[in-house]
Amino acid sequence: MAEEDLAAFTAGQFLEVMKALTVILTLPQSAANHVDALVVATGQGEEWRLTHAIRTWEANPALRCLLVANGNPAEDTYVEITLDYLRRLGLRRISGVHLQAEPAPNTGLQAEWIVDQVQAHGITSLALTVSPYHLARVYLTVLKAFTRSGTRLPMIPLPVAVPPHAAVPETGATAYDLVPGEVKRILTYMSNGWVARPEEVRQYLQWLWDHHRALLVGCSHSTGSVCCACHPGAPVVLGALTDNARRVGNQLHETTKPV
Repeated sequence: MAEEDLAAFTAGQFLEVMKALTVILTLPQSAANHVDALVVATGQGEEWRLTHAIRTWEANPALRCLLVANGNPAEDTYVEITLDYLRRLGLRRISGVHLQAEPAPNTGLQAEWIVDQVQAHGITSLALTVSPYHLARVYLTVLKAFTRSGTRLPMIPLPVAVPPHAAVPETGATAYDLVPGEVKRILTYMSNGWVARPEEVRQYLQWLWDHHRALLVGCSHSTGSVCCACHPGAPVVLGALTDNARRVGNQLHETTKPV
């Protein structure tokens, strides 16, 4: 993409995209270990999207669903998504796998199918996996689709492990080459209402952090210690409580039992 192709946009618009990229791509990826479903958006002949998702799915039996959104048949590298094809890529755990049967020539159609699947299967949280250069636009598109449907759930970005200099099979371009086009599409699609607007991103992420902080920070309450991330006003506790503190806590608990 030539530099003049972006000349119609203002510095403020580019700044909004940078904000969106930053807050989305820095959400803790570790939270993906504790979600209900894994979602992969296919396309551009990037088989690595599928192999990454399959490895994640097979390694984490706690994942209840694997949703595989179809791609664009007009692409030269398009491959029909079937269970046999996924088995050749390493899929072994079939139960919970759901494939988009109809073609999806654009990200919007993939997003609509994802929303339908979430509602049909009672999915409560998901990780979204796709190549890093494309992840922000997919995230914003899916978020917009959820917003239109009146659905909110934790959505964790899980970028595919692929080097930015790798050539995309469909075009031979690299992530460095493709990012400018993604930025232009985000800016254009925001105006068209096809991806989440900056204020929608802010509202969603505030809700996500306010209501699902434990998922994001991965805190565990099994030790009885106070989590400063879940309780911002609490003092930091390193390790388990001391025996003396436990005794005091038990005494307080006994004195406050209802008679």
